[in-house]
Amino acid sequence: MANERMANLVYYSPFAIRKFATVTVIFLLIVQGNNWKVLIMGVNSMSQKVEVLWLGQSDVIAAGGLDMAAVVEDVEKAFRLHGQGKYALPVKVSMEWEWTDPPPGEQRDHLNIMPGYVGGEVNAAGFKAIASFPRNPFKHNLPRASALIVLNDVERGLPLAVMDGTLISAMRTGAASGVGAKYLAREDASSVGLIGAGVQSRTQLMAMKVVRPAIERALVFDIRRDRAEAFAVEMGKRLNLDIQIADDSEAVARQADILVTATTNITEPIIHDGWLTPGSFYAHVSGYECEYDLLRHADKVIVDEWKLVKARMYSTVALMWRDGQFKDDDLYAEFGKIVAGQMAGRENNEEIIVFSPIGLALHDVAVAHRIYQTAKAKELGQKALLWDEPMWA
Repeated sequence: MANERMANLVYYSPFAIRKFATVTVIFLLIVQGNNWKVLIMGVNSMSQKVEVLWLGQSDVIAAGGLDMAAVVEDVEKAFRLHGQGKYALPVKVSMEWEWTDPPPGEQRDHLNIMPGYVGGEVNAAGFKAIASFPRNPFKHNLPRASALIVLNDVERGLPLAVMDGTLISAMRTGAASGVGAKYLAREDASSVGLIGAGVQSRTQLMAMKVVRPAIERALVFDIRRDRAEAFAVEMGKRLNLDIQIADDSEAVARQADILVTATTNITEPIIHDGWLTPGSFYAHVSGYECEYDLLRHADKVIVDEWKLVKARMYSTVALMWRDGQFKDDDLYAEFGKIVAGQMAGRENNEEIIVFSPIGLALHDVAVAHRIYQTAKAKELGQKALLWDEPMWA
């Protein structure tokens, strides 16, 4: 009996240790009676090689960068996690080109660095470096904003990917207003008014059409009529939408269920108090774009993150706070609290609601994370070697 038990004992013995290019694998010999088999008992990573995935704009598009419905979903998820406190978001670093003089009333050229971490099911970290040169489209036929996004491994901090952020930034900014409209615009909203006919108005309109498919028409005004005309042709065809050109911003504001201002204006308000109709939703995307009294008389004023809005000191609500005419308590909510179900959004069809987002790196990271995962699955982009072995560790 004892001999039988001894014969059935399993005997483990390492019989081979083999080093491959990236890992060390340990093989074990298992003997039971007259039978034996080999198992791989463990894999010990020994490689210090780091490669970074490069995704150009065409790669980003192939990975779903122009899919506005998907971007809206990414941004909505990031807003919800923000409302739940599952994020890290330092104040963005901004450097202005102070050695240059912009035309009167226009922004200075500037460069922003925006880091962020999105927790929860996203669990991604990174940063966006974005330059804004408002005269690029007119002087160089180039985008106003150009950007790169870097994603980092949340466990080791190593860079995972570097990708075009120009498209992602434009799409996520439009999506942020679109998610705002989903929770804050009337369900029966059928018209969109746009001040400015640049890139931002394009993605803003795309997002509004995603969250309110019943939108039937849009009205656009730009100080350069040729840009408004080109916008109407391009976006009308893209979205199968009737887009009309207005003669001034007042005509747009008075006819819009959803109003968007996306300009580079910083000196004079372009939307006046009393122009918005009851029940309208106003996405205030950029700088000093409306009169103080409009915010004072709105039923609700909402931002994405109040700390960042004040730090940037750029939008109307921030300037109003600086001048002592808007208190912290006057803010209805940070939008993430609404998406997370902690506060009500629109409560009736008569409310005038203003949403003034400054832009969150969380949105860039969330969209870039999805793009990265899709690009890996589709084998898009190019791998760049950072090192085979680090110089020091």
